[in-house]
Amino acid sequence: MSWTSPADIRARLTRHFARGALLSSMVTGRPDFPWRLPCAGPSSREIAERFDAVRAWAAELRALPHARVVMRTIRHRTLGANALPAEIWIDSREDALALIGKSASAQAFARLVAATEEACPALLDWLARHPLRALDLAPAYERLLAVLAWIGAHPRPDVYLRQVDLPGVDSKFLETHRGVLTELLDCALPQALCAPAATGVAAFAVRYGFRDKPVRVRLRPLDEDLPLAAIGADITLDAASLARLDPGARQVIITENEVNFLTLPKVPGAIALFGAGYGFAMLKDIPWLAHARLHYWGDIDTHGFAILDQLRAVFPQVESLLMDRATLLAFESQWGHEDRPTARELARLTPEEHALYDALRDNRIRPQLRLEQERIGFRWVVQALARATATDPPPASARR
Repeated sequence: MSWTSPADIRARLTRHFARGALLSSMVTGRPDFPWRLPCAGPSSREIAERFDAVRAWAAELRALPHARVVMRTIRHRTLGANALPAEIWIDSREDALALIGKSASAQAFARLVAATEEACPALLDWLARHPLRALDLAPAYERLLAVLAWIGAHPRPDVYLRQVDLPGVDSKFLETHRGVLTELLDCALPQALCAPAATGVAAFAVRYGFRDKPVRVRLRPLDEDLPLAAIGADITLDAASLARLDPGARQVIITENEVNFLTLPKVPGAIALFGAGYGFAMLKDIPWLAHARLHYWGDIDTHGFAILDQLRAVFPQVESLLMDRATLLAFESQWGHEDRPTARELARLTPEEHALYDALRDNRIRPQLRLEQERIGFRWVVQALARATATDPPPASARR
């Protein structure tokens, strides 16, 4: 039976609510009502063959609360004239919300709208676009508004988040809500107070002028005669201190794996840096790195080459280490699987690197193939490192 039922009407209104349409009009004032809903009823044959069911269907619809059912007289040659539902109207937002049991949600949202109108009218457009998300945030919403007001009164405050002193707001609250605070602050603050280059949740502090915890870099001297070796065998410094340091190193080996970082063999005039995946921005302001010979050792997979490509955007002189076809084929027994390979174009690879990247990206060797750097035999590592650091660097023209 395809006759419109009360459940069909509630389902249709529930879909409207799930899209935010019923609540957003509370902000925009858009005159959405009354709504006419389609009403599919019985055919003439069904009226004759299932008259009792038709009467029960009509009675059920007419009893539907918060809905106005318009009847139409149907004249049947054997049953005579009968009034049956033809149109269903929902006359107001309140009726629609009551019909699907969302009146309490609408009242809660109305309180959010009122609080926003009083504290920060610039957020009303955000509320209209994200009403259900705002409802989810209702327990924290007043505190979020308080944070916005505090930042508005202290633009680009140059303090740590821990120093924002508001009732019910601590650093954990701010860290947890950085994503939504970014959206709200971008709506509420003048653009001049938001650092445009600082994007993403991790850059929240920088974007709005808070102090961020200093980036720390870990390094090891691979030559005991370097002045750095007198400080220690495994050193961690903030990036600013590292920039002021003169380690006296001619060569730098960057690796992504901690065990490899700790076990790299001695190399004359060299230090090792423990890498940070795609996070090389903190290295660009370390002046002595621009004049050192740099080697990058990453996994042989698509992301390993993507990281190499990104590192070359900062330091064009970087040479890859143990990221070649010979190494890949030598350790076939250690091959693994790359879960989410990248397929983007990489413009900073050498022809040899690009050929291997293409083979991995296009699954020419084996689908989603990867060789993790820690699976390469240590003797092979020592020999490859000795060859790489003993030879002259390739000319820049060797890259594409």
